[in-house]
Amino acid sequence: MPHSCSIEQAVDHVLAELPAHIRMGMPLGLGKPNRFVNALYARIKSLPDRQLTIYTALCLGRPAAGDGLQGRFLEPFLERVFGDYPELDFLADLHKDNLPPNVQVEQFFMQPGSLLNSTQAQQDYVSSNYSHAARDINASGLNLIAQLVARDPQHSDRLSLSCNPDITLDLLPMVEMRRSLGETILVLGHVHADLPYMPGDAEVSLDTFDLLIEHEERSTLFSTPNMPVGVQDHFIGVYASTLVRDGGTLQIGIGSMGDALTAALLARQADNEAYRACLSELEGISTWKPLIEAEGGVMPFATGLYGCSEMLVNGLLVLLDAGIIRRKVYPDAALQKQADAGMLDESIHGNGVLIHGGFFLGPRSFYERLRELTPTQMAQINMTAISYINELYGDETLKRLQRRDARFINSAFTVTLLGAAVSDQLADGRVVSGVGGQYNFVAQAHALEGARSILILRSWRESGGDVSSNIVWEYGHTTIPRHLRDIVITEYGIADLRGKTDAAVIEALLNITDSRFQPGLIEQAQKAGKLPKGFRLDPLFSQNTPQGLKAIRDRFPSLFTEYPLGTDFTPPERDLLRALNWLKSKFKLTELIDLGKATLEAPEPDAFPEHLQRMGLDQPQGLREELYQRLLLAGLQATSGS
Repeated sequence: MPHSCSIEQAVDHVLAELPAHIRMGMPLGLGKPNRFVNALYARIKSLPDRQLTIYTALCLGRPAAGDGLQGRFLEPFLERVFGDYPELDFLADLHKDNLPPNVQVEQFFMQPGSLLNSTQAQQDYVSSNYSHAARDINASGLNLIAQLVARDPQHSDRLSLSCNPDITLDLLPMVEMRRSLGETILVLGHVHADLPYMPGDAEVSLDTFDLLIEHEERSTLFSTPNMPVGVQDHFIGVYASTLVRDGGTLQIGIGSMGDALTAALLARQADNEAYRACLSELEGISTWKPLIEAEGGVMPFATGLYGCSEMLVNGLLVLLDAGIIRRKVYPDAALQKQADAGMLDESIHGNGVLIHGGFFLGPRSFYERLRELTPTQMAQINMTAISYINELYGDETLKRLQRRDARFINSAFTVTLLGAAVSDQLADGRVVSGVGGQYNFVAQAHALEGARSILILRSWRESGGDVSSNIVWEYGHTTIPRHLRDIVITEYGIADLRGKTDAAVIEALLNITDSRFQPGLIEQAQKAGKLPKGFRLDPLFSQNTPQGLKAIRDRFPSLFTEYPLGTDFTPPERDLLRALNWLKSKFKLTELIDLGKATLEAPEPDAFPEHLQRMGLDQPQGLREELYQRLLLAGLQATSGS
């Protein structure tokens, strides 16, 4: 049985039992016991003769509110959503490059973009596939595992790894092997009252833990609010949805592009007439029709899907509730074959699993929905080891049977014209996030019969008033090498790259590039000798413009809702967010005259009283606040009704 203790008692025990150098592993994301970690970190900082190395990933911190209008908008929202979430003290020091000399933090995945300017974080990043993280952490001499756990009120002898069985389940057998050789390794759990209790593989016995902090943590769980889904993302989702085959397997990632895919799959199922009508208006759809017919479909799901995703995202749970994810898989190859043949005994049929996941993180409504599930519903979600989900080796026969017609759909931020993809690191070497499991899924797509890797990205981006293409001739880093190229989707369509010549790959990617950048890219490819000098782009793809997409969106408003999976923003906050984004787009030299004109023509304050009150600008004090009020009114007027 574990030693039951308080946080401070746990710190005392760890310091007494472990050597001078404590090597602590924690789950990525939600499952970190932040209060214990803060207490241990504070103690180590005061003990220069001790050392602490932390092995983890995705250290979650609330975003900075910022200044000006952005700060006025975000501060109340962040306070409402994150409440008393206990921030990681070492993360704050890491942001400032202020970790003490006796503490080191090694991460294999970072909160995207958050640590680009931390030299300590950049220097101590470990580039590793998600499926290899347990192996690498164990080899580093790990001697302490610490994580949040959930308690089952019905069974006092069981705990659940809940949101993070991913790496822990892979580590535990390694730890037991080292313990049998005489090493001292501690496993600590901290019970969190609001963490959903996940059954199945995530369930572990009390004996798994040496230390158990039983005073239940009741602080706010870190959440990722649903952000608005824009035009680019919606069309990416529509195209990706056409390649999901009924009866197949689905993996998707977090973010607005994943939400857009979920929305499109929901429309394909429940609003099929409008869904197909929208598809018929897309330029180039006839070009991709053979691919869609061979690899996907546009009709409602008769058989349903099975979800197999390293991250159980909100979208998968929504698809489960909608009955789209309903193809069950079984833990035995013989049973799986019977199920596939429609010959499974009805008494066994109910024991199948609809979703395998390794970890979860999402909005508050996602956690609430998990806690609401009945035991029968919860049993259909099996949170398990990341090695099971992200790799084929180990019970490969069963995995191949379960993962039929798999569609592994992941995002990138840049793709080269020769088909290499970039999703984790900038050209200068700074890490944005990490490889995570993306390479795992791309490799699986090439190893599984009938599977496809689908990389999704916006074709262009805007920064500081400058618009640039996300499809480029070359880039100084590669996450997915071009020999693993498969399918790439932007808001302008689908590029099927598998098994194609370089010239055919270039042409397919040009077809889904924003037309503002096609001439320059063609010239670069021709200069390199990769396109014939007489190459001409098919006129069908020469009008890839945001305006064209917006016109189609306006004809099918039911398919392009701003928050298809719900939101934590109130209605006035949604208006304000649109207005602030509009203002941000206008703060560039070419737009300043239009912005000044809009400000002069802004309506009177009584046109948006609730919005001004939310921003603390209903009674402006001084010239600065009066300017803020006029800018905000201009933005609200410009985006009202959009």
